[in-house]
Amino acid sequence: MLDEVLKAFIIGLVEGITEWLPISSTGHMILVDEFLKLDVSDAFLAMFLVVIQIGAILAVIILYFNKLNPFSSSKTSEGKRETWRLWGMVLIGCIPAAIVGLLLDDWAEEHLFNATVVAAMLIVYGIVFIVLERRNRKREENFNATVGGKHAKLEGTGYEDGDIFRITSVDDIGPVDALKIGLFQCLAVVPGTSRSGATIIGGMLTGTSRVAAAEFTFFLAIPVMLGWGLVKAVKFVSAGLVLTQTELIVLLVGLATAFVTSVLAIKFLLAYIKRNDFAAFGWYRILVGIIVLGYFAYKGQLF
Repeated sequence: MLDEVLKAFIIGLVEGITEWLPISSTGHMILVDEFLKLDVSDAFLAMFLVVIQIGAILAVIILYFNKLNPFSSSKTSEGKRETWRLWGMVLIGCIPAAIVGLLLDDWAEEHLFNATVVAAMLIVYGIVFIVLERRNRKREENFNATVGGKHAKLEGTGYEDGDIFRITSVDDIGPVDALKIGLFQCLAVVPGTSRSGATIIGGMLTGTSRVAAAEFTFFLAIPVMLGWGLVKAVKFVSAGLVLTQTELIVLLVGLATAFVTSVLAIKFLLAYIKRNDFAAFGWYRILVGIIVLGYFAYKGQLF
């Protein structure tokens, strides 16, 4: 049992880190699965890999509990309305992914879930991050040269405080922006894309700052991942399956580890992007993509 608990701890660790950093949890889980095989039933494993995401989601809920709680006694009536508005934007952003997920999830898992596709998406979106951030750096240089300093304002543009992004707070995301970002989230149906990576890219392309795009990505995950995790758990139970003692402990360890690691990963990401851009994550994705390609090519399992 100790071996299985240790494996669950490592899987939870990987889930908590890769779910929020834009580096693809699927790509890393494929590699982990190659070296850490849980001694559990196939039905439990399929449920476990989805349900531990609930631990990751709980980290978002707790870290942002006051911001996301429209019933908080510390909020004014206006503050509560703003919270409900934010939830409205989250729901709008989730609509495209919900539709595409229902229609294509099973098909994508059957036809696209392989090392070649995952590696390709790791590399492609790694390149996108690098190109996008190079463009942003160029825009920042031009902006500062135009307005003459970090704290200047370019009249009539909506861009202030030396920021090239139109939206600098998650509270300023409107329905059209939420829908656009939600459409980018649909790209994550292709394994290896990274749900957080796709929505962050979508956010920046629609004029949302790095921090605001990351936070909105966290919020979008709540209904999608929480709902999917609960569905998987219900399907497992409704099929008449019962957890063994080992499986129960494995599940609890995975959930707890994913939660704690997610708290640390979210705090790290927000602190990092306040001072840096996403280019480093792009290079990391390319490296992991090459490793996945090389490893599975060596094993003759690319297709």
